[in-house]
Amino acid sequence: MTALAPPGWRAPSRLSDVPVSLRCVFGGLALAASVPPWGWWPLAFVGWAVLDRLIADQPRAVRFRRTWLLAAAWLYPSILWMFDLTAPGYIVACAAYSAYFGVAAMITPAAAPWRWLALPGGVALAEMARWYFPFGGVPLSTMAMSQANSPLAPLVRLAGPLLLVLVVVGLGVAISAAIDRRWRTSGGIVGAVIVLMVAAWVAPAGSAVDTLDVAVIQGGGPQRTRASSDQPPIVFQRHVDATLSIDRPVDLILWPENVVNPGPSLDASEAEERLLELANQLDAPILPGWFFRVDGGTVNFHNVILPDLTVGDRYDKVRTVPFGEFVPLRSVLEQFSSALPQNDVIAGTAPAVLDTPAGRMGVSISWEIFFAHRARDAVGNGGEVLLNPTNGSSYWLTQVQSQQVASSQLRALETGRWVLQAAPTGFSAIVSPDGEVIERTGISEAKVLYATIERRSGLTLANRVGVWPVVLLAALGLVLANRLVPTRQPSEP
Repeated sequence: MTALAPPGWRAPSRLSDVPVSLRCVFGGLALAASVPPWGWWPLAFVGWAVLDRLIADQPRAVRFRRTWLLAAAWLYPSILWMFDLTAPGYIVACAAYSAYFGVAAMITPAAAPWRWLALPGGVALAEMARWYFPFGGVPLSTMAMSQANSPLAPLVRLAGPLLLVLVVVGLGVAISAAIDRRWRTSGGIVGAVIVLMVAAWVAPAGSAVDTLDVAVIQGGGPQRTRASSDQPPIVFQRHVDATLSIDRPVDLILWPENVVNPGPSLDASEAEERLLELANQLDAPILPGWFFRVDGGTVNFHNVILPDLTVGDRYDKVRTVPFGEFVPLRSVLEQFSSALPQNDVIAGTAPAVLDTPAGRMGVSISWEIFFAHRARDAVGNGGEVLLNPTNGSSYWLTQVQSQQVASSQLRALETGRWVLQAAPTGFSAIVSPDGEVIERTGISEAKVLYATIERRSGLTLANRVGVWPVVLLAALGLVLANRLVPTRQPSEP
């Protein structure tokens, strides 16, 4: 082996001998590997421990650079799906979001133990910022969803996904403190996490009201498709055919988002008449997703098709997708991408619920499932089941689809509700209130998912308190750490 090494090369004997840039990339790749579709959740703790070692006792400019590089190595691979939609947007967005974490490191004191007090809060606030800003945010590839299948996931019952971020970074800090033989600090963090996990286990999680037999429809078809004039009748018919294969009595039939797309090739009245016939034939309400142009824009909604040949309640999507359903800076961006929508979706304003003969359903259409406050709106307005009709057929790879399943798991835990996710080409899923994926489809297959689920009532602590207690806790950690840190700081290079 020695003969193959370059002249003068020797293997590093310690981690500190590894070049800084490689350590940054390693930490970022560990974070990327912790999120779906890979989902190796323990690596999240490793990534944050690496960051803590990298910024220890470093000047602000160095902390920013190192953290930016680590965050870039996390986000560029795990948000790769965006490249297929807009390569310039992908490059700019990942660079900007990485800078959020660089700023968090800059305002985190460099010296321990104050650094350990501030870093979890700084990262949590940076995560929250990219979830919402700019243009409504892009809450994908998050540290919260990295833990959807870990023992920590039930913590979201207490105070939502931001608490989970705080804990994940805190455990990374605990590893770093242990490396420094600061056993009291490391043990204290682990002990606090154990207390939180016990609290999550005994915290309110809702209660069953009744049971429902449901069918979730996936029509199948190819991934990575783009809208075209000849697709709507084909997509619609696939879902009609899958619905006709239902072989047992059910109380509710859920279709995916925008698979009823009236236009020149699909007549709206004929589609509605066919849906009414289906509901009557199966003696069950059907909840289809509609998407079509109206005066002033485009509408994206779900409604209730009733077995008595009438149309019931309707919910219009409130949280729309930046650059997918509305385009900020349209005149500039249209010069760089031909995949942008021609018309903005008109955002709804009503509560996120649909009244059906099977009970009141909470609704988070597609993108909305990534936002905890949309699910909180649904259950706060009486939603007994949370529906997530979605359409991931235009996305490259399976990053968005698998991260959406992880978000459905977190929303199930946060709300204490069953979550039904329906997608035209995958992934469709049925998720229990404990966050367990009971069944999931494959990509492109035509399939009906059957389940007996519960209508549930009651609110978790996360539903009651929202995100603000964690925001205040994170900010308090930062303020206290900066007030307690000695006046003398590492000098700038």
